[in-house]
Amino acid sequence: MNGTLLQKPSARRVIGMVVGIVIIGLGIALFKQSHLGNDSISALNMRLAELFGISLGVQNIAANLLMFAIEIWVGRQYIGLGTFVNGICIGFIVTAFYDPIAAFFGPAASLPEQLLWVAAAVIVTALGASLYQTADLGIAPYDALALELRDHTPVPYFGCRVFTDAVCALACWMLGGLVGLGTLICAFCLGPVIQFFNGHFSEKVLRYQPRKT
Repeated sequence: MNGTLLQKPSARRVIGMVVGIVIIGLGIALFKQSHLGNDSISALNMRLAELFGISLGVQNIAANLLMFAIEIWVGRQYIGLGTFVNGICIGFIVTAFYDPIAAFFGPAASLPEQLLWVAAAVIVTALGASLYQTADLGIAPYDALALELRDHTPVPYFGCRVFTDAVCALACWMLGGLVGLGTLICAFCLGPVIQFFNGHFSEKVLRYQPRKT
């Protein structure tokens, strides 16, 4: 998204957005199963949920409400249906996937096994993010922060995203949360894999135009 008006929803793109968010939730659950660290905002929300003694879903909504207020103030152009679906549902989706995965597989017994979980998490999360972003139906409040910084500062998007992720990772670490190898792999690998899925899958599926006869 580049700050232009969101496209009018179509059934194909709404379905793609919802499926993408569900897949992102699965990917975050796989990162959590690795016990090597999640993406920075998920790791921070998980730690805050532990400290407050609440579910991840409730904590995620609380955090998104705060960031949504910022999005209304300086990033209203990024608000759409996907903003609300992601902001409300993602934490509950992560828990719905993680609990049965953890119960069935148990903790990873070795570093190679943990890295396999991380590799699967990168692929799954990137696929979900690609569908969600390509649908172009709104940006989640946290993801909008970097875009809002880019729009109101001379710093390019990459620098703004690194800054927001670093702040969340630092806060998570200072609160005693897990920031590890998975967090670094997520930060450096997700972008290229998302781009791969954009070109080879999501754009073809969600922006398909039937031939005129």
